[in-house]
Amino acid sequence: MEKAAIVIDNLTKRFEDVTAVDGLSLEVENGELYGLLGPNGAGKTTVINVLCGLLEPTSGSVSVGGYDVQKEPVKVKELIGVCPQDAAVYPYLTGRENVELFGNLHAMPKDKLKRNTEELLGKMGLLEDAKRRVGKYSGGMKRRINLIMALVHDPKIAFLDEPTVAMDPQSRHAVWDFIRELKKENKTVILTTHYMEEAEELCDRVGIIDRGKLIALGAPKQLIDKFEEKNLEDVFIQLTGRRIRE
Repeated sequence: MEKAAIVIDNLTKRFEDVTAVDGLSLEVENGELYGLLGPNGAGKTTVINVLCGLLEPTSGSVSVGGYDVQKEPVKVKELIGVCPQDAAVYPYLTGRENVELFGNLHAMPKDKLKRNTEELLGKMGLLEDAKRRVGKYSGGMKRRINLIMALVHDPKIAFLDEPTVAMDPQSRHAVWDFIRELKKENKTVILTTHYMEEAEELCDRVGIIDRGKLIALGAPKQLIDKFEEKNLEDVFIQLTGRRIRE
């Protein structure tokens, strides 16, 4: 039987007096588009950072693509692409130069890098702006170039941490179409987002976490039916409370 793409087993991560992730266990299947949802401070980005090997767990274990993240980090890094919450770009390089830099860091063959760069710039509507310095880009354009940088090396598993934040509706829907294509290519995707309609539209399953614990898991339609709400946003509010959080 094929192992799940991602296995999180009783993961806990503490920072001084704060427990960011508290005994979290979940699995993401190969080719699944999984939404990791939660209020600000729920632990979503901490989970992503542990899965990428950027943070060590306080306890518990995580595996990605069948590899233990702590014991085989190089193997894991070969499999994954990461689009972080804050756009990580070099403002004095052009859009194309940013993408090519990341492709070269992954030691991509030059012809494949060129082909993938052209294809992704086209899909993200950035071909005309590819020669401009990224420092001149809008926030939404920086997010799109960041997404291309994360995926130019054609990873099997992608972590997309709020990829559409600060985007106008047209750009957001273009990214939705792009994420759907990743699923058609049988890539495994973990998506974090505060846009519940995005998760409802795209995800096979969602896990809702609050204060580092998993409080609900299922397909969006299943959760809407189970909690007798009209959409996923109302389910989210019912489970996490209506009080505005810092």
